[in-house]
Amino acid sequence: MVILSAFTSGLLFGLGLIISQMINPAKVLAFLDVFGQWDPSLALVMVGAVAASAFGYMLARRRGAPVLVASLEIPTRRDLDFRLLAGATLFGIGWGLVGLCPGPALTLLSFGVWQAFLFFAAMIAGMAAFTLLPSHQIQPAVARQPQNADA
Repeated sequence: MVILSAFTSGLLFGLGLIISQMINPAKVLAFLDVFGQWDPSLALVMVGAVAASAFGYMLARRRGAPVLVASLEIPTRRDLDFRLLAGATLFGIGWGLVGLCPGPALTLLSFGVWQAFLFFAAMIAGMAAFTLLPSHQIQPAVARQPQNADA
């Protein structure tokens, strides 16, 4: 059931990216060009995503236990450190240069777009570089909450 749920969620997410044109780098770059030919249409996509996520978090916190897995994991850290700011900066620079982020790039892989394969290779290299960082600097970002006995 967990695999089916993950597959359905991923499929719905990918279809949403396709319908909203988030997989079109030109559309994304036009959205990011706030001092030029700005296209604000993707702002509605972001507002919808934030609203759906906020609703999901609200339900998860209220319920206290997940439906398909053993524990609820909600981020607890609120601090800003160098690694978070550096990662966000690198993400923003990459998004601004190529108009892709991981979700749309993975969706584009299914279309066989060569740029998506290049992006994917760079993303894997970045993940590999992260694993080379000293592990003592990595702190957990989530706290496991016990399952609700009433559920």
